Amino acid sequence: QVQLVESGGGLVQPGGSLRLSCAVSGNIFSVSAMGWYRQTAGKERELVATITTNKITDYGDSVKGRFTISRDNAKNTVYLQMSSLKPEDTAVYYCNALIKTSSSLPRNYWGQGTQVTVSS
Repeated sequence: QVQLVESGGGLVQPGGSLRLSCAVSGNIFSVSAMGWYRQTAGKERELVATITTNKITDYGDSVKGRFTISRDNAKNTVYLQMSSLKPEDTAVYYCNALIKTSSSLPRNYWGQGTQVTVSS
């Protein structure tokens, strides 16, 4: 049973910072690409950032220069450092990982989501 557990969400003022974490656990053979996505009510889920095993990164246009994704391969954990936060960053943030288990082909797994609210 593979689980992705996010933490670090909350309420911050515009211009503030938050750091999200996502830890992967369970019957894992290997973890390849990992990433963060976000979604607001009435909108499609959008890419925030992704990172490969070799730490090659990609960012959505709306967060470039403000957010930084990183990972600890030994801990199977991915992070998202968010700075200069804007009200439009308010969303539920979801962790994603491409995982190979001992009994399946690689597939994407999702976390439960963590709420980020940017408001004064």
